[in-house]
Amino acid sequence: MPIQTASASAGEARALSNSIRTQYVEEYLDAAMTERVYDQIAQPFPDNSEMIRGSSIQVEFLSDMAPGVTAISEVADITPQALRDATASLTPTSRGEVLQASELLLIQAFTNYGKARIQKIGKNAMESIDLLAQAAANQGTHLEAAAVRASLDAGTTSHNADDAVFEKAWIRFLSNKVPDFNQMMNIGATTFVAITHPAVYSDIIRTGNVQSIMQYQKAEILFNHELGALSAFRLVVSPWAKAFYGAGADHGTDVVATSLKAASNALAKTVTLSVSTHLDSGLGAWWSVGTEETGNTFFPQNERVKWVSNTTSIVTFVGEGPNGGFRFDHTTSDVVRNADSVYTIVFGGPESLAKAYAPDVGEFGMLVGPRRHGSLDQFDSLGWKFYGGYGITSDNRILRAEVSVRSEA
Repeated sequence: MPIQTASASAGEARALSNSIRTQYVEEYLDAAMTERVYDQIAQPFPDNSEMIRGSSIQVEFLSDMAPGVTAISEVADITPQALRDATASLTPTSRGEVLQASELLLIQAFTNYGKARIQKIGKNAMESIDLLAQAAANQGTHLEAAAVRASLDAGTTSHNADDAVFEKAWIRFLSNKVPDFNQMMNIGATTFVAITHPAVYSDIIRTGNVQSIMQYQKAEILFNHELGALSAFRLVVSPWAKAFYGAGADHGTDVVATSLKAASNALAKTVTLSVSTHLDSGLGAWWSVGTEETGNTFFPQNERVKWVSNTTSIVTFVGEGPNGGFRFDHTTSDVVRNADSVYTIVFGGPESLAKAYAPDVGEFGMLVGPRRHGSLDQFDSLGWKFYGGYGITSDNRILRAEVSVRSEA
């Protein structure tokens, strides 16, 4: 049952004391600034405070001049060159969420709900804001894939990640003169980043040249998962990296492709499906729940579960929620599939994304509240808000690889 117990419309809200608010802000920032994944390849606009004022931000580009290849004439003037111009745009948006509790709940709660909800608010802000960066990073037209997304097969070696895709990315980035992190600081060798999921990392270190080199030269890197870079790319390995759950090839012959027969809430550990065919096989490393992401429209509440058992159409599973159940609520429109998932590697540098944000709200959002409201100050609300956005201004500065993973074969 939901913890929120009342509407925020009753009465006028008032803030708590400054000492309590300062403590809450610190807790919020600790949670909001951790695990940021795609934000690190985003560069704020230099004049961000002015650019954010418009409903959209336009970035202008000028073409290079053609190299001079003729001697200067002694009898005729030089013909001036004409520069071409182009534009790209970024549209800022807003995000915000709130939790509300009754005063009685805070008084009677045996758990430290007051502190825990601040951390949940901060984590929610982090995930929500970084999802804006994630969506921008994974919607570019610069793509490397062995097959279309729906055909990527976990059991096909050529569809899995290896060192070759890193070499391709390195060649493309150098050819495109993409700014790198060390160039920005004028130190060291060329360095970019590659953001990916642990399942992809596992394939990289256990295949091809990478495995051979680590086995024969420094095996502890292999066994301790200490590979930090490959080619010119520092590896950023995170479970928050984008994966298209169940969007790949069908898994074997016992295909599960159905929908929920009844809505299911967050933390639930069982679910009722519309059909019972093939459910008892448990086939597939994971089952995806949500809306299949076939294009550039993403559904952040998609999640995946591991089949444990079933009785006809009722399936018991292990999920990614805090208690081993669902993270989110799901409706009867959500589809359940046991198809292979498709994982991404986003190759980028410090200027692969551009971002803008409202300075008075902050780069990582702002804590709002806690506020007491109601005729008796009996309700307590706490939330966060953010104004800003992310976008790709130049497609040649970012590359996305889509791969399957051997762990799902």
